[in-house]
Amino acid sequence: MNRPTPLSGFPEWLPAQRIVEQQVLDSIRRTFELHGFASIETRAVEPLDQLLRKGEIDKEVYLLRRLQAAEGEAEADAGPNTLGLHFDLTVPFARYVLENSGHLEFPFRRYQIQKVWRGERPQEGRYREFTQADVDIVDRDTLAFHYEIELPIVIGETLAALPIPPARIRVNNRKLAEGFYRGVGADDTAAVLRAVDKLDKIGPDAVRELLVTGAGLSPAAAAACLDLAGISSSDASFADQVKALGVQEPLLDEGLDELVRVVEGVEAVVPGLVVADLRIARGLDYYTGTVYETVITGHEELGSVGGGGRYDALASDGRTTYPGVGISIGVSRILGRLLGSGALAASRSVPTCVLVAVSDEAARGQANAVATALRSRGIPSEVSPSAAKFGKQIRHADRRGIPFVWFIGDGSDDGEGDSVKDIRSGDQLPASAENWTPPESDRWPTVAAPE
Repeated sequence: MNRPTPLSGFPEWLPAQRIVEQQVLDSIRRTFELHGFASIETRAVEPLDQLLRKGEIDKEVYLLRRLQAAEGEAEADAGPNTLGLHFDLTVPFARYVLENSGHLEFPFRRYQIQKVWRGERPQEGRYREFTQADVDIVDRDTLAFHYEIELPIVIGETLAALPIPPARIRVNNRKLAEGFYRGVGADDTAAVLRAVDKLDKIGPDAVRELLVTGAGLSPAAAAACLDLAGISSSDASFADQVKALGVQEPLLDEGLDELVRVVEGVEAVVPGLVVADLRIARGLDYYTGTVYETVITGHEELGSVGGGGRYDALASDGRTTYPGVGISIGVSRILGRLLGSGALAASRSVPTCVLVAVSDEAARGQANAVATALRSRGIPSEVSPSAAKFGKQIRHADRRGIPFVWFIGDGSDDGEGDSVKDIRSGDQLPASAENWTPPESDRWPTVAAPE
């Protein structure tokens, strides 16, 4: 078999990087559960018509079909039975709520950590297959506003528990934006939102052109929309800046009041976590209230590493509506940057804490017994792959970052005469597999920024 060509956009971490990813996911999971969120997992596929009605995403959806299509099935069939891989976790969650509403207690607090797929052009931080971690709160018919304040606090605490630079959450409100756009004469507010959402990608001049030619705004109205997008503040002073633009519209006033409440509510609990940034739009159509985007300090050029918002009509069976609010963390996006730049690393490439040396193959049974005794006490251990010279076995441990090598002494059942060597310092001390314990910092790999 020839050496395979790497497939871009589908990250596969090396063992040491995978340790980092697993510890990051474990930390995220613990924090979500500390806040009372229950875990769910949904299927990887959804009906194509459900995926395509949720926003400007149609060019990125992967279709799913059999290699041998059944008779009468077109190769590019996009009918009601066509399935696509989910591009986020909110759309499948909405479907899950509708299907299981009779078994859920509302408000339902859920977290979900899964792979998602998007047919994007691969580049740093943007993958075709990646892991997201979402939290959402959904209720029946009405959802209390205070959850829009709670969720950024949860995400802030979650990210603060990770060995990464501090995060900042940029917030805006769809009602504020839509009300403003109506107030300047926009007939298609969704088109204006989508144009403004491209500011960071294509710049203000190109967005101005889109607003005039694509969204039908006058040059003056387009300029006002760009003025709104330029407003940013870490306190409620942004409200005065918006009012100074002179646009009047009831929905604008409602959204402005809600955004002030979010900024002030989060600031009271976690100072400096959120900033009102009125260029934040979020391209998906289902958001109806507060919207969020998260950036990592010192890595702002990477763009958003997570986001979300309030959605009022995503899940409805025609009789009951299930409004919700949620935020996602782009786990792969964060790790791709920090692992690639060397800003985050594991202390070793394997879980093993102790390598049990083998003096000769006849003693392998004793070595296995020592490893079993250590594992029974929660100490990750493995037996040397060969009875090579001890120096070679020590080098084998060193190359993999294993901190300790165990030497069997006189072979007695009680382990008398055994010793353990810290190969970093060279210290070697008598030890028994029944009571020896490594420092807690060595028991499992640790994750941190390299010194």
